[in-house]
Amino acid sequence: VSSGATGGSITVEFTSGEEQSATIVGRDRMYDLAVIKIKKGNIPTISIANSADVTVGDPVLAFGSPLGYSNTVTAGIVSALNRPVSAGSVGQESFVNAIQTDAAINPGNSGGALINAQGQIIGVNSAIATLSSGGTSGSIGLGFAIPITEAKRVIDEIITTPTHTSSRPLLGVYFDNTYDGIGAKILKLTPGEGAEVAGIPAGAIIKSIGGQRVVDVVGAIVRIRSYAPGATVSVTVELPNGG
Repeated sequence: VSSGATGGSITVEFTSGEEQSATIVGRDRMYDLAVIKIKKGNIPTISIANSADVTVGDPVLAFGSPLGYSNTVTAGIVSALNRPVSAGSVGQESFVNAIQTDAAINPGNSGGALINAQGQIIGVNSAIATLSSGGTSGSIGLGFAIPITEAKRVIDEIITTPTHTSSRPLLGVYFDNTYDGIGAKILKLTPGEGAEVAGIPAGAIIKSIGGQRVVDVVGAIVRIRSYAPGATVSVTVELPNGG
């Protein structure tokens, strides 16, 4: 979609072979999501599941057009939940609180549906881990999808807000990227934001957010962004005095 936003065009192809031009309603690079629009009515829609109900081991199917092979489906299971994933170039990263699956996902699957055994969408295919040192790489059974419940909040905001943008939650901290221990160390606070209001001091090390263990800065960012702005979240920290 980024190419379509910078002078290119977007075409949607249906299974019948019919094609239609699409326009971009809005996008959020940080969540790796975009909304496009076509002028066609009476299109079948997919049922949306609550991704909070997904369990490790659940059978799943991944849809997409890997390597240009359209109308492709692969099968697997949910391998892990709440997997912190960062993808993209430095300064252009997307952060995903991912559903991990071993269903084969390859270039061309991104944006496709990850569905459960009932045919309901539980996630949006987003990224893969790879062993490749260059060029186009393939699936090694480590695929990641954006949980649909989190994606739906962003999508709905893009559609309904006058600016066609989405909001992001902030803890109100700057992280110390030189810290190499377990957790995410807070370098300084943003005055008046959540962390300061809650009494979390600079120098504290975040150990868990919402009951999910945090092992590094990426994990902390992903956990924070998995919530909606205004949510009340339990945060466990190691204080500078060791408490």
